[in-house]
Parts: sequence; structure tokens; C-alpha cells
Amino acid sequence: MRRVLSILLILSFTVLAFPQAKTKPVSQLDTTDPFKITRGSSFSASVPRAGSGLVTGQSNVSVSSVTQDFGEALELIRKNHIDGTNLNYSDLTKSSLDAMLHSLDPHSNYFDAAEYQELLTDQQSEYFGIGATIANYQKGDELETFVVATFPDSPAFRAGLRFGDRILAVNGEPMDGKNSSYVRDKVRGKKGSLVRLFVERADTRKQETVELRRNRVPQPTIPDAYIIRDSIGYIDLSEGFNYTTADELSVALDELHKQGMKSLILDLRENTGGILDQAVKVAEKFLPAGSVIVTQRGRFAIDNRVWRSANRMPETMPMIVLVNGSTASASEIVTGAMQDYDRALVVGENTFGKGLVQSIINLPYGSGLTLTTAKYYTPSGRLIQRDYSKSGLYDYFNHKVSISEENKTEAKTLTGRRVFGGDGITPDEVIKNPFLNDAETDLLDPIFYFSTELANGRVKGFENYRISGQTEYGRRIRPADYPVADDVFAAFKAYLAQNPEWSGLAPSIDAEKDYVKIRIRYDLITAAFGTISANQVLAEDDRQVAKAVELLPRAQQLAQLASKARLKQQK
Repeated sequence: MRRVLSILLILSFTVLAFPQAKTKPVSQLDTTDPFKITRGSSFSASVPRAGSGLVTGQSNVSVSSVTQDFGEALELIRKNHIDGTNLNYSDLTKSSLDAMLHSLDPHSNYFDAAEYQELLTDQQSEYFGIGATIANYQKGDELETFVVATFPDSPAFRAGLRFGDRILAVNGEPMDGKNSSYVRDKVRGKKGSLVRLFVERADTRKQETVELRRNRVPQPTIPDAYIIRDSIGYIDLSEGFNYTTADELSVALDELHKQGMKSLILDLRENTGGILDQAVKVAEKFLPAGSVIVTQRGRFAIDNRVWRSANRMPETMPMIVLVNGSTASASEIVTGAMQDYDRALVVGENTFGKGLVQSIINLPYGSGLTLTTAKYYTPSGRLIQRDYSKSGLYDYFNHKVSISEENKTEAKTLTGRRVFGGDGITPDEVIKNPFLNDAETDLLDPIFYFSTELANGRVKGFENYRISGQTEYGRRIRPADYPVADDVFAAFKAYLAQNPEWSGLAPSIDAEKDYVKIRIRYDLITAAFGTISANQVLAEDDRQVAKAVELLPRAQQLAQLASKARLKQQK
């Protein structure tokens, strides 16, 4: 018997000033197995009850005739196509189902057994592996895979793997020329099983075999939280929403309060969504009891739901929410609620616009479907979902089609500000971070190789940059931590000139001087203190973060106006 697991995305039509549908408080909502999204998706944590019914099909054409046609077409292909004797039936099935589902909407998908298992595994906030971040870099014609960082107390950390170690083979299979996703999948496996890596050590350049036992590796959704300056807290919630997100947020807020936080920047950039229940709990941290957080409307009455806050002591500090084009699904739910109640000022770029709810359906042989069954709306009644009726998949996922004005719906926030739905969430203050230009992209590879040489004391005159000993995780970086001045930049220029692969980049590199210095320091901080500390280097040069800091006084004024409006509504 097929087991149907529902995945939520929000649909709501309610307006703040009007009575809402009767709902349970958040603390009483039933939750079950939630699921991680694919690109731009969001799933629900609820299981549909009897009567919510995923129907088998109602059409002028019977299901039996369609399946008969499919079977006959497959048989004709087998008998007559030039490659009919070498058919991969799994691939044919997948492409057929994908095309059928994508004709309905961009987020209904078929997953083969391996993809489906990864979909479920990703929601657990852990995987069985070695606890290392790996990446591809290229020098010459060969794509190579390197260890970039390890996680605290992970098998990779205990085995002494470090920044710049090159992975040559996994369990005897050569990895040169393989992309990092392929290498990652080879490294992962069953808990407790052994994996043998043949590596070239960055410090000694010696090749050796390292045997590691795979283990559970936590994947926090809040990689970092710290005081960025002047009592301003910064929380990086960029890794989706999974089982642990709300608890991680509570810990981060408590720690920041201990450090004297008086205002907060919540960074949802690159957060592609995840578990609805956890997104609701995140919004609930900042919204008072009774506030609608999101509503869902579907084809069947049982799919219509409203989520409200049950928090009688929410956080009250001024807030900025940072978003961009990869902020999607569950993170758009949080953003929309915060904006509708004027609880936070939203800064950055227009969000993705993914407001559809998928139900996950297990198929008999380990594969599965995600089928859209409902839509989400913000508290003011805005539809989050972007229009997809006039675009193909590529144009949709790459924002190649602009939404027409007639498809946008206007709503009002708690204080009466105009906001619009039907195209994701538009920030209150739009500011774009620049993409890497072609020159900067071309420099990523040589910067990494140079940084590896620098971190291992092999750049003449800069031996003091050598990094030895174990990674010092969790360090708050200071200006004295591996500063990159003009002399280091000059050494990098010389490195380019000495290497034929990149010598052509040297004459024009002066225009990218600031970028090069930041990236070299980022790599050095990664080698010494890990990626979480290294991200602070990027935050220091992040124009959206800088704008958020600048706008906090305006966010405070907005929060005060919202508080007065709420009191007025209650009278």
C-alpha cells in the first residue's frame, strides 16, 4: 500500500484586520516526517488524513487507456528504434514521468530510488560520511578535488585531513577529473562502514592512504551567529529548515543576548526552504500570540489550514531580514510574515517566489513523487508563488520571465504600507550584491592554489603565513588574523606570471586587487579556523550586510509603529 506523506507550503487569503479561521496554536499542531526541498521547493510536515485524497485521476481519457498506450509505445520503441536493444528502462520511465509532471507545474517531480533516498536523508540534519567540505579546482586540463575544511570532531578532523589535501582516489577508484558531487557520493555510505581515501597531503606533498569510519555528521541550518558590531546580532540561517532549526535559533538568540545584543540581522539569503513546521516556529519567535503566520489552501477542504503564533513573550528587538533570489519556500513564509506585520525591515533582492505545497508519495520500488496539492499565502493574503504559466523550466528557475503587473496583487501591512503578492517577496529596501565577473571567476582557481602554497609556507618571504596544528574552530576573526596587504598581492601576481596556465591573467589583475586580497584572506582563515570563521571575512565586505546595519534605526521606527497599530487593533 502506498503511503502518502504531505509536504506543506502556505496558502492564505486572510487579512490582518479581519477574524481568522479557527486554528490550533503552534505548540499543538501535529507534525510528522518533514522533507527537504529540491531547488526552490518546500514541503509540508503534515500527513493528509482520509478524505484529503490524492485522486487517481479524472479525465475524458481513462487511465487504463493512457497506460496501455504507454506500454505499447515502449514496446514499439524496443522493437523498432535503432537503439531499441540497448534501452535503459529506468531512464525512459524517469524522463516520461518528469515531462508529465512538469507539464503541470515546475515543482512536481519524480525521484528515482537514489534521488528519493537523498531527498529523505537531507531532512535529517545529518548524513553518514567523514565530515569534510570538498571542492573542485583546476590547474591545466585536469579537474582535481580538494579538502577545503573539516567539521569539529568529525572522522576527517580526527584523521588529520586539512585545507588543500587532494583526494586522488576513493576505495581504489581514481577521482581525478570527477566533479565534487561524484566524489562526495563515493565518500558517503552506511554508518560505521570504512572508506579508504588515497590523498596527497598539502603540507608534505606525500601521498598516503587514510582509512576512515563513516559516522553521523551534523549539518546545522544556522552555521554561525555572532555580534557583528555595536550590539548588533547576526544570525546566518542559510542552510534551509530541518528538524533542528527552531532549537538552533533558540540557542543562537540566547547566546547573543548574553553578549549584549540589542538589534538583529537575520540572514535568509540562499535559504531554499525546507520544513514548514520549523519555518512557522522561527517566525513565532518574533510574532505575538494570535498572529497568523501563514495559510494554506488546496483542492480539498481538509487541505485548508492556518498557522498562528502561540508565543506570549516574543523577541522585540529591531530586526532586518536579508533575502535574495535564492530565498525560497519556507524562508519566504518567514519573510512574508515578518514584513506583513512590520516586525522587520526586509533588505536585499526579490525572493524566488515558490509558494506551492507538494505531497510526497512513496512508490513501490523505492522511488517517489512530489505532487503539488496546495498554495501558500502570507498573513495579508499575498500569494507567494510566482507565475509559471508562460515560461519553461529553464526560464522559470533562472528568472528569465518578468511577472506582469496584472498578476501582482496588492495588500497592506499592519501599519498600512503597500506590499504586493504573486512574485515572491519584494524587499522594503532593494540592494543587489554584484555577481562575480568573468575576471573574478577566472581567478578562483589560481587563488586557491596560491593560498595552499602560502598556508604551507612555500611562498618565499611569507613563511610566517604557514598554518600548522589543528583547526581552531569558532574563532571570531580580528584584523591581525592573516591580513593580506599589497606585498601578498604582489607575490600572487608573480605566482600567476610563473605558471603558464594563468600567466595571461597577470597583466589585467590590478583591476581585481581588492577582490584577490579578500579571497586569499578567506582561504587562509578557512585553513586556520574553518569555513564558519572565514565567512566573517566575506561579511565584512558584503554590501547588503552593510546596508542592513545602516537601516536598523529605520527598522526600529517600523517596529514601534507596528506595536502602536497592534494596540489600536486590540481596542
